[in-house]
Amino acid sequence: MDNENDIYSKVIEFHGHSCPGVAIGIQAAEIATDKLISNRAIDEELLAIVENDSCSVDAIQVITGCTFGKGNLIFKDYGKNVYTFINRGTGKSLRLSLNIAIDEIDPEFAMVRTKAFSGEAKPEDEMEFEKRKDAISEKIMNMPADELFNIEFVDVEIPEKARIFGSVKCSKCGELVAEHRARVENNDFVCIPCFDDYSRN
Repeated sequence: MDNENDIYSKVIEFHGHSCPGVAIGIQAAEIATDKLISNRAIDEELLAIVENDSCSVDAIQVITGCTFGKGNLIFKDYGKNVYTFINRGTGKSLRLSLNIAIDEIDPEFAMVRTKAFSGEAKPEDEMEFEKRKDAISEKIMNMPADELFNIEFVDVEIPEKARIFGSVKCSKCGELVAEHRARVENNDFVCIPCFDDYSRN
């Protein structure tokens, strides 16, 4: 229990507050590490593919050590509460998809949240929001794994490890850009924001 409290505290410190999204991420990360990792630390051997950019991803970063900087956190902008974890060493891959929406746990939560952030909330409105938020988070943290998520081992193509690329200078703004993200325009390198995209559509 102390270890669980310690992990939860580290996640809250990193994310900035407690919320249902954080609870979802903690559960996902703990399921993945339990099923995919032995007792030894495996730095970049674990890879996380997340299909949303919600609060849950912060918890996944803290618990699994998967980060954008190390190249073992991959974001796919699908807007889905789906998390795939891959152990590069064993080749095992685990996919978790959320089974239950927050509105199913507390149908009035969306209304309470809207009221709390309306700019006209009374102290009691804000207290009600915090109370419900904490209650939902606690319920998520105590849910059986297979009730919270659909959990399945899957076969996926394992992405290659992150590569380090050189930089080139954008001919328009003069800023450095990784060569694999640069575009060519009039035979010069340009960064994506400066690139004058061409389309006849």
